[in-house]
Amino acid sequence: MIKILSDSTCDLSKELVERYDIGIIPLHVYLGTQEYLDGVDIVPKKIYEWSDANGATPKTSAPAIDDVEEIYKKYIDDVEGMVVFTISSSMSASFNVCKLAAEALGIKDKVVVIDSANLSTGIGHLVIEAAELAAAGKSIGEIEKEILRLRPLVRASFIVDTLEYLHRGGRCSGLAAMFGSVLKLHPRIVVTNGAMSSDKKYRGNLESVIVTYTRELEPELVKAKTDRVFITHSGCPDEITFKVRDMLVELGCFKEVLITHAGCVVSSHCGPGTLGVLFIAQE
Repeated sequence: MIKILSDSTCDLSKELVERYDIGIIPLHVYLGTQEYLDGVDIVPKKIYEWSDANGATPKTSAPAIDDVEEIYKKYIDDVEGMVVFTISSSMSASFNVCKLAAEALGIKDKVVVIDSANLSTGIGHLVIEAAELAAAGKSIGEIEKEILRLRPLVRASFIVDTLEYLHRGGRCSGLAAMFGSVLKLHPRIVVTNGAMSSDKKYRGNLESVIVTYTRELEPELVKAKTDRVFITHSGCPDEITFKVRDMLVELGCFKEVLITHAGCVVSSHCGPGTLGVLFIAQE
């Protein structure tokens, strides 16, 4: 049996983690000097409250090597090997930490660490694909080969409601944030080659912008891999989230339309109201 693990930035729901028996390695979140574990003892709502009260973005960091070692030890004696997913190595040291932990334990021949070159359920897509391959009895090498084939086909993008959190984190100037608020601008953030960038800005209220964004994705969505599509958000109103869900269901392209809540790492940088539609393109 091959065990599939991921760091907590995969943003898979508890139900999906249990369904696919995924091991989770939490990243660290710091509110000032107070340390928390992503998804263990802190939730995005607490992050927003702290960020608004302090006018700052929480710090996040990769897991400690010792912590990853302890998680590896829980599984390694009972499995043939492990495939471990991390957030893009350009965004965090998580990839290097997970590799170093395997080396420190002398089990690097049984552990494959994959740099997702993505974030949030962009990683989650690959994690589930790997879990299904493991359940089908594929070897660790076969799983790695297929995931590396799929990795460049993952499409991850998000609409951001407010520029304030990007400004606090140094990813947007104060002037841009001010004008964005006045003009009701909502940037689209895309992940390309492991890095985030803004490729487009929409103007209007959040609901109309997200509906437009989803409609613009339809030509790609109807040609996407049909297993699943994710709607991942950081606290978007239900009426908007459900409207996007209904739009995707009406396309009739996907076996599953899954809604997940972004974890603390993504939420701390993008802020509340962020929503993305994430899928895997066909070759």
